[in-house]
Amino acid sequence: MNNTTRIKTLTAAALLIFGCSLSVNAAPTTQGASTMANQQTASTTLSARQQAIPLIAASMASSQMDKLNAALNQGLDAGLTINETKEILVQLYAYTGFPRSLNGLSELMKVVETRKQRGINDIEGKEPVSPIPVGAELRAVGTANQTKISGAPVQGPLFEFAPVINQFLQTHLFGDIFARDNLDWQSRELATVGALAATPGVESQLLSHTRASLRVGLTAEQLRQLAQVLRENGESEAAMRADHALQQALSS
Repeated sequence: MNNTTRIKTLTAAALLIFGCSLSVNAAPTTQGASTMANQQTASTTLSARQQAIPLIAASMASSQMDKLNAALNQGLDAGLTINETKEILVQLYAYTGFPRSLNGLSELMKVVETRKQRGINDIEGKEPVSPIPVGAELRAVGTANQTKISGAPVQGPLFEFAPVINQFLQTHLFGDIFARDNLDWQSRELATVGALAATPGVESQLLSHTRASLRVGLTAEQLRQLAQVLRENGESEAAMRADHALQQALSS
C-alpha cells in the first residue's frame, strides 16, 4: 500500500488522537486568531447560514435522516451552496466515518432533486480553486494549518510513540481537506463542533475543537448560540455537551 492510499484511509481514530494532543498542547484560545487564514469579521451572532451548519452536522453524526433532510433544506434556504453543503458532508467523514458521510451525501442528492422538482434551483457554488500541493509541500502546508488551528506546534509523547499518525493528520486532514478553499475555516469548525457535540464519548475532542473555533474567529456568543440552536431543535444532550465544552474552553 502506498503513502497516498494510507493517507486516504485515515479514519476518525486518528482525529481522536489529534483531539487529545490538541487539548494538551494548544496555546490560549486568542493566540493566532488575527492571522488565521479564512478568518471572518467577528460577530456576536450566527447568520442563518451558519446556524444550519451544526444542525446538518449533528443530524448526520447521529444518523437522524429526517432531521438531516430538514437541516439540509434549512441550509440551502439560508444561502449554503450545493458545493458548500457537499464539502461539509465530505469533511465530516473524518469525524463520523465514511458510512455516515456517504449516507449524508445521498440524502443531499435527494434534497436537491426534490427542490428542483418544486422549481427551486439552488446555487451550485464554486469548486476549490487553489491547487492542492503534493508530497513534501502538502505536508508543509498541512503542518502550517495544524499549527494555526492548534495555537502551537502539535507534539508530545503520543506523537513520539506513533509519529505516523501526525503525518496522516498533517498531510490529509490539514493538507488535503483544510487546504480546500471552497469552505471557510469557521464553517468547518461549526460543522466539526456540531458533529462532535452529537457524539457521546468524544468530549476531549469537542473541547479541542471548541478552542479551535475561537482561534479561527468565532466568538463565545456565537458558540453559545450554536448550543441554543441545537437545543431548540431537540438535541438537548448535544447542546449540553457544547455548552460544557465552551465553559471549559473559556476557563482554561
